[in-house]
Amino acid sequence: MAGYGFMGAAHSHAWRTAPHFFRLPRAPQMTAIAGRDTDAVRKAAEELGWDSAETGWRRLIERPDIDLVDICTPGDTHAEIAIAALQAGKHVLCEKPLANSVAEAESMAVAAEQAAARGVFAMCGYSYRRTPALALAKRLVEQGRLGVIRQVRAQYLQDWLSDENGPMTWRLDKSKAGSGALGDIGAHIIDAAQWIVGQEITGVSALMETFVAERPISGELVGLGGHGDVSHDTPRGAVTVDDAVIFSARFARGPIGVFEATRFALGRKNAMRLEVNGSAGSLAFDYEDMNYLKVYDQGDEAQTRGFHRIMVTEPEHPYASHWWPTGHGLGYEHGFTHQVVDLVEAIADGRQPTPSFADALQVQRVLSAVEASAGDDSRWTALA
Repeated sequence: MAGYGFMGAAHSHAWRTAPHFFRLPRAPQMTAIAGRDTDAVRKAAEELGWDSAETGWRRLIERPDIDLVDICTPGDTHAEIAIAALQAGKHVLCEKPLANSVAEAESMAVAAEQAAARGVFAMCGYSYRRTPALALAKRLVEQGRLGVIRQVRAQYLQDWLSDENGPMTWRLDKSKAGSGALGDIGAHIIDAAQWIVGQEITGVSALMETFVAERPISGELVGLGGHGDVSHDTPRGAVTVDDAVIFSARFARGPIGVFEATRFALGRKNAMRLEVNGSAGSLAFDYEDMNYLKVYDQGDEAQTRGFHRIMVTEPEHPYASHWWPTGHGLGYEHGFTHQVVDLVEAIADGRQPTPSFADALQVQRVLSAVEASAGDDSRWTALA
């Protein structure tokens, strides 16, 4: 694994957990974790369960005892690490979004296609696909339960950046993150919407906004009355990404969509929401109530017609049979465990895991079109 921050911890938990709850065709061995700070990466290796630590990701590429590289670093490093790993014959799991630009993502997709011809596979980590309720939503759409898909509404609402005195992080630096709310959380709803309805977005009209232009660099808050104020002498750095984005979209075979992503929605902690309306029914999901899917069937008799709130914990539901008894819900970490399971099974079967780098490139093209539209007074922008 390259990287050991928040995503590194989530991925490490998944690698440790997956073989204990699923009968995997190959046994993951957590061989090495890499980072730039020698002491910090050694501590991470001990805490997260890795056998050894390396200072620098290139050592992972060089080591003959490593078969797969899991990339959990900021977006500006994804392309270099992934391409080097694939060319060295190592499978790759790369966190989302795939890259910081379409050009980088295209290079990664080409490298992945060439590697796949040699039996070496790459997957992008859109882990929300592995939420049982969302996987059930996709199943119902594929079964035709919604009829002809007409409309999609997708939101991702958080509030962790709403304090204007919150410190600068790499996620607020465009050179490292690529974009702000758009790529960080908007990418998730773009991928989920396209995956569930089985259609790609072909064009967008967008609006983006940065609410707080500067933030404290040191992050050392000086509390004044408990309001999180900072000293006037605290150096501040420029925020170079979006804080919020809204866009309309059209899908390949006709449906229209409305998307919103923000990290300034006070009171919303992780409200990843998706609603799909068809000619025969509707689906509604909210990640803050992640073990439930709401299903509306227009074919029900009028006196009982309405949304049914389904608790997605039955053995018949995706992934659920490997965990707890019915009614005992799953959490955020389980999506990453399911991601590991699907990846290992695909590699063992010699088939392409999904989402592929090509799938993730399509998301990257949507992100790029949104930025282009927002920079051109919300002009309708077709995807390249």
